[in-house]
Amino acid sequence: MEEITKEEMERMIARLENEKAELIEQSIRMENKNRYLESELMRLQKEIKRLKRELERLKEPPLIIGTIREKLPDGRVLIKSSTGPDFIVEVAEYIDPASLKIDARAALNKQSLAIMSILPPPLDPIVIGAEIIEKPDITYEDIGGLKDQIREMKEAVEYPLLNPELYKKVGIDPPKGVLLVGPPGTGKTLMAKAVARQTKATFIRFVGSELVQKYIGEGARLVRELFALAREKSPSIVFIDELDSIGARRMDVATSGDREVQRTLMQLLAELDGFDPIGDVKIVGATNRPDILDEALLRPGRFDRIIEIPLPDYDARVEIFRIHTKNMSISEDVTLDELARSSEGASGAEIKAICTEAGMFAIREGRDFVIMEDFERATEKVMGAHQPMKDEHLGVMFA
Repeated sequence: MEEITKEEMERMIARLENEKAELIEQSIRMENKNRYLESELMRLQKEIKRLKRELERLKEPPLIIGTIREKLPDGRVLIKSSTGPDFIVEVAEYIDPASLKIDARAALNKQSLAIMSILPPPLDPIVIGAEIIEKPDITYEDIGGLKDQIREMKEAVEYPLLNPELYKKVGIDPPKGVLLVGPPGTGKTLMAKAVARQTKATFIRFVGSELVQKYIGEGARLVRELFALAREKSPSIVFIDELDSIGARRMDVATSGDREVQRTLMQLLAELDGFDPIGDVKIVGATNRPDILDEALLRPGRFDRIIEIPLPDYDARVEIFRIHTKNMSISEDVTLDELARSSEGASGAEIKAICTEAGMFAIREGRDFVIMEDFERATEKVMGAHQPMKDEHLGVMFA
């Protein structure tokens, strides 16, 4: 028998250790693979259960939409189905009787027509999109030169929502609605946003032209749903911008389109009449064409308070320039008094545009601060571009 040398013995031991390490590594790989297969098996089993539930759900008979007409003394319900006729049907035991309200929508079993569930009220996507989820970031401090108008707005909208007992003690009803009247860019929308932020109310903004629809009755339906949403989300503020698009004066001679707009207006008038002056819903309208509004909108009981928002005077322009330049890097030669004097006739929006253009001129020349010359060039550019429109239309309208 041959003797094994020390070197051969060491090689054998090394080979055995390598084989042992490979076996251990292989065992670890197999264990990991088993864990993965177990987790994959659990995932597939859950997916199979989900698919079975989905298959069972798809096998269920379809439900019919109906409208509750009347609750009967014996617990049954008179319902009008979507197919036309009325039926007296049973109600599933798990449905809360308090949810069985007149005109509520219900899902009916196709065979027995029993009420299986109560559906939420339908809302048009246009109405749902009108709600501003996030609170407006505008405050009263961001509005310059409108102290008297802000005070009137607070008295008509903010105080009735926050302190209704003040009006009850005095024995008067606050204004039911507020109409903001003024040229474009004077701050009408800003005031509505500021009061919504101050009252922490739901802010629902609508442009009047969105209520003008193609088919008969659609505009009136949108108005009903808009005010239903406002009541549901109360306390809320409904802001209708460009009110003249649906509130124009009614004429004897009108096209079919005009008559549909008038139907929408009449629905709006009816909704305004249905509000409690000290309720949790306030209406704010805005227009730059008060001369064409229908008299029915302006009578007491609807838009009780009309707030005129004029173009800013000298002091107001100084304040507006101060607001828009407080975060700007301006040189020492820039004086707000001079800026206000050189921008006579400018609206608040145009003053903001002047500040923005001045900053753009500074960036164009490679500076990180704005000088007086930038403001002069910006004033000439902004006022020159907007002056013809003012002279032609707005000067006549608000003379």
